[in-house]
Amino acid sequence: MKTMKRKLRSIWFVKYYREGKKILSDKHYQNVKEKSRLEKLKVPSRTDIINYLLSKASGETTYLEIGVRNPDRNFNHIKANKKYSIDPGIEFKENPAHHKMPSDEFFELLADNKILSSSIKFDLIFIDGLHLGEQVDRDITNSMKYIKDDGFIVLHDCNPPTEWHARENYSFRNSPAEDYWNGTTWKAFLKWRFNSSVNSCCIDTDWGIGILSKKRLIGQSTKETNLFFEFDNLAKNRNISLNLISFNDLKGLLM
Repeated sequence: MKTMKRKLRSIWFVKYYREGKKILSDKHYQNVKEKSRLEKLKVPSRTDIINYLLSKASGETTYLEIGVRNPDRNFNHIKANKKYSIDPGIEFKENPAHHKMPSDEFFELLADNKILSSSIKFDLIFIDGLHLGEQVDRDITNSMKYIKDDGFIVLHDCNPPTEWHARENYSFRNSPAEDYWNGTTWKAFLKWRFNSSVNSCCIDTDWGIGILSKKRLIGQSTKETNLFFEFDNLAKNRNISLNLISFNDLKGLLM
C-alpha cells in the first residue's frame, strides 16, 4: 500500500512539474513577463510628469488626486500650493486622504457646495482610482467641470502592454502579468480621444500617462474607431489610438 502511494505521488509530481515547465517556457507567457520588466524600466514617473505640467501654470496652483492609497508613492511629492486628495481607504487602511470617500460622492458633495467650494477650479486633476473604464469615464466627466481652461486631467495606466495587464478583475493574479494591473482605464481614455473638443496624448512611460486638456494643444482627437474597445485593435494601433508620445515630445508641445 505504501509503495503504491509513493508511486502515485511520484506520478503526480512528474505531471505537475511537466505542466508547470510547459507554462513557464511558453513564448506568450515569457513575452508578457518581459513586457512587464521593460515597462518598469521606463522613465520619467507619473510624479515627474505631473510636476512638470503644474510648473507650466501661472500663479498659485491647485491640485486634486483621485485614488491616493499610500501618499508616499505620489501625492506627497507633488509640488502645488494647494493639494487635495480623495480615497475611500479600501487598499490603504491608514487612509490619510483629505476626503475619505469614493470620487462619485466627492463630486456630488462638491456640486452641492458641501465641501470645498463648487466654484473651485483645479490646475491639474490626477485620476488613479478604480481602474475600470466606466468609473474612469465618470471621473473624467466630473473632473472636466472643475478643471481650468488651461489645466490638465492626467490618468495613470492608459497603455497596458498586454491583455493580461488590462484584465477587468484585479484579484485574478494567476497570469504572466502577476500583480501588475492597468485595468480598463485605456477604454475611458480612448473614448475621450474621440471627443473633438478635447486635446489629448499619452506619454509612453509608467504604464501610460494619459493627458487631457480643453485648451492646451497637446494632440488632436482621433477618428471613432475600435468602437467595441477590443484590445487586439488597440495593440495594433496604439500609437494613433492613444496618441502615444515621449516626454520630450510633450515638452516640445508646451514650450
